[in-house]
Order: sequence, then C-alpha cells, then structure tokens
Amino acid sequence: MQEPESNPAPPDANAATEGAQPGTTGIRPAEGDGPVEERRRPDAGAPTAGANGPDRLPKLCGADFELGNLVLGVNLPKGTGALASHLLLREFDGLPLARKNPHLCHCAACTSRRQALEHGFTLVAALCDDCAQTQYNPAYNAQDWARKFLRENGGCAYIDLNHLELCVPEVLSARDHVAATHAMLRKARAALLTANARLPMGTKIVALANNSDGQGHSYGSHLNFLITRRAWSDLFERRLQHLLFLAAYQASSIIFTGQGKIGAENGRQPVHYQISQRADYFEVLLGSQTTWNRPIVNSRDEAHCGPWYGANASPDAADKARLHVIFYDQTLCHTASLLKVGVMQIILAMIEAGCVRSDLVLDDPVEAVWQWSHDPTLHTRARMASGRQFTAVELQLRFWEEAQRFIARGGCAGIVPEARFIHQLWGGTLRKLRARDYAALARRLDWVLKLQILQRAREQRPDLDWFSPQLKHLDFMYASLEDGLYWACERNGAVDRLVSDADIERLRNEPPDDTRAWTRAMLLRLAEPGQVERMDWDSITFSSEGDGYWPRQSTVRLTNPVGFTKAACACVFESSDTLEEALELLGAADEARTATTTEDFRQKKQQDGENNDEPTRTLPS
Repeated sequence: MQEPESNPAPPDANAATEGAQPGTTGIRPAEGDGPVEERRRPDAGAPTAGANGPDRLPKLCGADFELGNLVLGVNLPKGTGALASHLLLREFDGLPLARKNPHLCHCAACTSRRQALEHGFTLVAALCDDCAQTQYNPAYNAQDWARKFLRENGGCAYIDLNHLELCVPEVLSARDHVAATHAMLRKARAALLTANARLPMGTKIVALANNSDGQGHSYGSHLNFLITRRAWSDLFERRLQHLLFLAAYQASSIIFTGQGKIGAENGRQPVHYQISQRADYFEVLLGSQTTWNRPIVNSRDEAHCGPWYGANASPDAADKARLHVIFYDQTLCHTASLLKVGVMQIILAMIEAGCVRSDLVLDDPVEAVWQWSHDPTLHTRARMASGRQFTAVELQLRFWEEAQRFIARGGCAGIVPEARFIHQLWGGTLRKLRARDYAALARRLDWVLKLQILQRAREQRPDLDWFSPQLKHLDFMYASLEDGLYWACERNGAVDRLVSDADIERLRNEPPDDTRAWTRAMLLRLAEPGQVERMDWDSITFSSEGDGYWPRQSTVRLTNPVGFTKAACACVFESSDTLEEALELLGAADEARTATTTEDFRQKKQQDGENNDEPTRTLPS
C-alpha cells in the first residue's frame, strides 16, 4: 500500500486503547478494583461513568443486521422470505429453547413457524401469515421471533419480519466490530450451506448481506452505541444543535459507508447508480420508528441496562443510554466498516463532551442524503443552515478537522480505542475521495468497488445498460453469502484487510473478553439447555432443582455493558463447578417459583399422575 493508513498492521493488543499503558485497557479502573471475591459486585472494576468522570463512557458498540433471504425453486403466495429465514435460523444452535416461550401462541402462523424450525422444509402457506394476536392485540409485537443467543460468542440470531437477523456481541473497538461482523456472516454462511444440503432437489436458499431488494423494500443494518444519559437527553430533549450536528455528520458520511446499488426506490428520482442503499428510504429527521417513515436519527430509548423503574431499578439504567442508529448500509469492506463505527465513536465522544459546531448544520438533512447519494461523481452540493453550499466530502473534511483538535486534547483517551489510527484512516480516505481516486478507493469502500465491477461488466457486454436485469443480478451477487463478488475480490487481494482470518475466527468461536458478552457466553456454556428460561442482553433467568414442587429460578442481571468482563469474572467460573455456584458468586436473585410454559405445566402434572392435557396456566408458588 502506498499510504500507511491503507493497510496497517494491527496495533499491540496491550495498547489497543489510545493513551493506554502496556498491559492495560487504557481506562482507569474503579476504586478498589481487585479479585471478584474482594468486590461487592463483579462489574465494579469495569469502566463506568463514575470511573471516567460523570459525562464520559467508553463508546461500546453493538450491531444487528438483517439478511435478504429467499428460496429459489419455490412459489408461495406471499413470497419465500419466511421459509428462507426459518430454514436458516434452524441451523443455529442457541438458547433459550423454543418451548421456553411463556407466551406460546397456537395460531396457524405461529404453529407453522415452530414446525419449520423443528422439522425444516415446508410449503404451508400459513408460514407467511401474521400472528393472529396482531389482529386483536395492537400492543403485541410479532416482529422479533425465536431469538437464539449463542454460546460460542455471546451474539444472537432471530427472525425479524421474515428476514434472518444477526446480532454481534458487544465490542469496545471498531476493529473488533469488523471482526465480529464477519464472524457472524461466516456463521450465517455455514447455516446456509447446511440448510441447502437438506433441501429437495431443485430448490436453493439465497442469502444476501445487503439492505434493499430492488422492489421497494429496505431492511436494516443497525448500530448501537453506549452514551451517557445526559448526552442522550441533550440530543433528544434539550440541545437541538447536538441533534442537527449528528444528522449532518451521518448524512455526509454515506460517501464512505454506502454499499451502493443500481436504481432508485421509494418514489425518488430515477438514477443509474447511487452511493447508499438506504438513502431513498429516509423521510424525516427524527423519530423512534424503524420500518416506516424512517428517520435519519433514531430516538428509541432502550438502554439494555436493566429496568429504570420499579423494585429492580438499575443504577446503570439511570446514567447510561443507547443510541440506536438505523441509518447505515451493511458494509463488507474492512475500511468502510471500521470507519462507519470508529468515526461515529469519535463524533459521539465529541457530542458527549459538548464539542459541537453549530455552523456544521444542514438546512435539510433528508434532502441532502437523497442528493448526495444520487451523485457518485461527488460534485453535488447541499445547502447548510448558514446558506453556504458544501459537497459531502467538503463537509466531512470539516468534521475531520474538528475531530483532529478534539483528539489532540485527549478527548478520546479511554473512550475510543485506536482513535488516532481511525482519524488517520478517515483523513486518508477523504483525501482520496476529494481527488476522486476511485482505483485506490475500490480497495476501501463498497460502493466504489461495486461500481467498478458493474462498469467492467458493461465494458465486456456493450449490450447491457443500467436497467438490464443481468446488471441488477450482479448488484445482488456482490453481497451473496455463498458466492458473493465481494468475497471473490477479498480472496484475490483486491481489498484492504484490517483484521485477519484469525481475528474473525476468534470472535466466531469466542466472545469479546472486554464486555459483558464474555460472561453471557460463559453462563450459557455452563448451563444445560433446558435451564435457560428467559434472556435478554442485560439479564438471564435460569431454572434449577428446587426444594419443593416447582423449580428454583434465578436471574443474573448484566446491567453494565462494560462490566462482567473476563478480567472481572474469570475467577467466578474458575472456582465454580456448577451453574448454581457461578450464579451465587454473580449475585443472582431468586425469582418467584412459577410454571411458565406449557411444557413445565404438563411435566409437573404428569409427575403427579394427573391429566397432562390441561390448558396452559401460570400457577403461584
């Protein structure tokens, strides 16, 4: 590579955080940090708002992304997305078991889904229907279906509106995000190959790591960042300039975060090729919705840090928040993926510190996204609130300059790992964009790489134009998990790699050791499958043999996303021979002893010699 930022060697693992001393995380430990046995809580040694100051938190990142999925060789009235996603999820080994759902529905749609997950291929039309509960219970949400948390790495997979959705475990660094994302895609590819081997002759599942089906439907690729509660309040309740600063950054950042696609959708002006797959679908500046009238900045307030009210209210929920980012495309190039997360971490650290330039605000961020995305020549200018006109590159360079001053003052120390490296890579990419050095950019950015592939195809086939179905097929094939053009380019050395195969395989088979994902995975490994009753990102409820009639249920609350790390909790698992011992050391709380599933109820009745055909109910202890 000609420039040092284009393909640098990974930094020393012991100095991954800017400002760190060798052998440290670069984040000041809480007072009294020591072995788990000497602390009141196992997450006490993790970086918290109190450890870093009242207004700073490490920019931990999570991600969830839907795949485009369909079955070739099958014709169903409402399409084959539901069948494809269920057949793919069936190949993931995760917890809790499907029978543990305390709200098991027996309508035709839900019954068909469970049968598909258990038995595989089916042509039952009800599989594509909505759950019957949605017809009489407006509050019921059937969108999140059959979530499985993974023992290997602490991530999860589930079905979201007939798409297989993959969630990476929480990570602290942008580099780990790249590795974790590709790790989950490798898991999905393995599931795809296994599922296809089970299918009848003449049928095949196709899975795409993209965001648009070309038929007017978009599916998400979301990021989630840990921020302080005060920063969240400033963005959405108190300081309009913070919101507009973030919106202007996001809108202009498509020049390095877009995957690119042929054509326009959602009623936008026709275009041959555009930078972002998601741009046409953004219609408002702000909102909490994700599947309609999509906002550039999403205001969903869901911290995943425990309940914020009631008897079990968590202090972590009071001072921590999660920024839910629905704006970005699914990126595959390492540089694009690292910048997408890493630069956002820097920008959020600036917002958290109040380093916001009110003159870097767009007059109409939604219109600007459409205009910039529809111009891969990068000449289009958008109007600022001040009346000035900027290209996306020019506006990004101004954000880059502000970030340079912020980093120089130590603003990212202990908050954004490898901030100086990210900033250098960001600047080098912007300079190449300003020079329109597409040959060099194709090694870094998905939209440029895809554009070059499509242009080369047109050169070889002069009969093809931008509306030819063969060209649109290549657009889709770029992100195919089985034989995608991106991975062909990667194998041939045509793209810059920032993480190795070893890095990817590590996060495919092991959880990150510097977030709560480590303890989540260790607990799932220690438990028997039937012991996991319920779980979410911030809690897991286990069952074990009780003293009386019903099993004992214990809940461990993982409310601090940057707590429960390997450093804090390894000794818990080293000194525990059983799940019960580990839960006791982690301070798990006993729950009310109740029968929560049909299977539990029937098993208990059968043990007592009673009729096991009675309906589901919840019994008090």
